[in-house]
Amino acid sequence: MSVPPHRPEMVGRFAPSPTGPLHLGNLRTALLAWLQVRAAGGRFLLRFEDLDTGRVRQPAYGSTRDDLYWLGLDWDAEYRQSERIEVYAAALEGLDTYPCTCTRSEIAHSIQDSAGAPHGAEAVYPGTCRGHANRHPDRPAALRWRVPDETVCVSDSWTGADLGQNLRREVGDFVLRRGDGVYAYHLAVVADDAAMGVTDVLRGADLWEAVPRQVALQRALGYPQPCYWHVPLMQDFRGERLAKRGGAPSVQALREGGADPAALRAGLARSLGWEVGEKAELADLLEVFQKSVPG
Repeated sequence: MSVPPHRPEMVGRFAPSPTGPLHLGNLRTALLAWLQVRAAGGRFLLRFEDLDTGRVRQPAYGSTRDDLYWLGLDWDAEYRQSERIEVYAAALEGLDTYPCTCTRSEIAHSIQDSAGAPHGAEAVYPGTCRGHANRHPDRPAALRWRVPDETVCVSDSWTGADLGQNLRREVGDFVLRRGDGVYAYHLAVVADDAAMGVTDVLRGADLWEAVPRQVALQRALGYPQPCYWHVPLMQDFRGERLAKRGGAPSVQALREGGADPAALRAGLARSLGWEVGEKAELADLLEVFQKSVPG
């Protein structure tokens, strides 16, 4: 009898930015990530992505925890990125970077002036500082990664979609540490996922385009590549993405207003097309998740 290959314990995470109250779209992602991990008997992490301290709102830490507990979710460990700066500094040391003092307007002008530069949906850094010493020593310098000239192909386990990007042509050398010293999202998440043993990343579909650059960083740093699951974004009555800036209702307001968490769980499940009743317990949703989502 052949022995099946060993699969490590599933480790997933919910990683909110504490910039304000959670909205329903955030909560649905947290619920799905929790269901995925608990259905597999794995470990679930809560990680506050709070590196951009100027946007952090201190009450958001507590309200996020209260919202998750109210829905019935728990977690096995909690982290704050603001307390893990040495992890990102060490990762940065292992990458080929160079200082960049370009302003956004200078980059925009360089792209506009370059007839051969790509003009797609995302502005591609034209490499202005790539072959030069610090061009403006009087300015604070960001650090850009000299991305490999290769096409990175990735697959999504939720949708089955495939994506290939040539980083040099379609992304350009991207910032890993800003001029004000703040480490960039892409570097921080791959370093954290590796250090925390994250095997599965379930998050919103708005981050799907970021996967190739994160996979490229993982390869360059010798990190394992998690399995990615990108879930559709919740929409409002206008068919637009739910977002704080668009006035999406906060979970805190619903919780403090006496909403029924069992009814809310059911509503979140129905927004995915799952067949559930007017109220749903977590045990019910674990069964539905196992039947509805590919393993």
